[in-house]
Amino acid sequence: MKDKERLLDIQEPLRFIFSHSALREGWDSPNVFQICTLNETHSELKKRQEIGRGMRLAVNQEGLRIQDKNVNRLTIIANEAYEDFARKLQAEIEEDCHVSFQCRIKNKQKRETVKYRKGFELDAKFKDIWDKIKFQTTYKVDYDTPELIKAAAKAVQEMPATKKAVIKSTKTAVEFDESGIIADVRASYNISIDGKFRIPDILFYIQERTELTRSTVLEVLLQSGRCGEVLINPQLFLDNAVAAINDVLNALMIDGIKYEKIGAKEYEMRLFEDYDFHISDHTFEITRKDKTIYSHLLPLDSGVEYAFARDCEEREDIEFYFKLPNWFKIKTPIGAYNPDWALIKKNEKTVYFVAETKSAGQELRTSEKQKVKCGRAHFREFPEVSFRQATHVSDLD
Repeated sequence: MKDKERLLDIQEPLRFIFSHSALREGWDSPNVFQICTLNETHSELKKRQEIGRGMRLAVNQEGLRIQDKNVNRLTIIANEAYEDFARKLQAEIEEDCHVSFQCRIKNKQKRETVKYRKGFELDAKFKDIWDKIKFQTTYKVDYDTPELIKAAAKAVQEMPATKKAVIKSTKTAVEFDESGIIADVRASYNISIDGKFRIPDILFYIQERTELTRSTVLEVLLQSGRCGEVLINPQLFLDNAVAAINDVLNALMIDGIKYEKIGAKEYEMRLFEDYDFHISDHTFEITRKDKTIYSHLLPLDSGVEYAFARDCEEREDIEFYFKLPNWFKIKTPIGAYNPDWALIKKNEKTVYFVAETKSAGQELRTSEKQKVKCGRAHFREFPEVSFRQATHVSDLD
């Protein structure tokens, strides 16, 4: 592509380029955001090539990669030939990357708007619970350095063996016909790389990614007894060591985490704004508007959340409930945490809950467990509020 620098300049008035048959080998622009498939090619390789051209991170006018997910969004206007291909590709990604596309595939025609009930902010019950949870917090951590060194050294000692770097070589025969490109893999083999590597500053590399002192990093490596493996595959060894040390560090920090309110700093009420969403099987229709802040529909992520919302509406002892918005985030050492629900339950006495809903028997990832633990520590600063992990509303009884 000619004049890429000019086209990336924000002063350039040209905003759109419509190109026919450009997404093939030799295409050199990462700023592809729309692909409209007009031909019904049955070549899987060609489809992968087309999508691959649009999956690269966009660049700004300085040529730097943009990390914003709102910018890096590829839209494909696909024909029927893509249906089976997309299904197979999703299954492949799910298997290789251990992710799920359930509830991610949206029908753009089924869009609705979450609308808040008019005047909900003046509702006495909403104000009652909101005034108890609206304050933001900060945290501090405390851990014992000798304990960290001992645990981190053990983690590095037990990390997977450092294997030699490998180059994978695949020979493919490519044929062109009316349907597109057909590829036939003829041979595939791996070549282990033997030789000398340039060793980076090991202490600096790990220190920069763990924020530990050089002396602490050195002691961890020495006690692990595995420093020699850096000569086999420096990058793999260092990345595994960083991951092992950070796992231990995060666990120790969260075990000793303490939250405190940031003066009178609050989550701002003005952030309760209507927003669009895609209707799914988990979209909940509000019938008791007096018990919540919504006027009609509430998008939920799972059957567990749907059942929880239904129980909140049906049970008379639940006086008020709402889903905490995604901007209600609690800071933690491993990223922000967004609890699920806020509700008021009244029997002999009124109890204010913040609840995290998970399926019964669901095994949480370590990071999820740690964030829930931070949430529990955060709400200890709010003595009138009880933080619970629940599957059903009855778990709060």
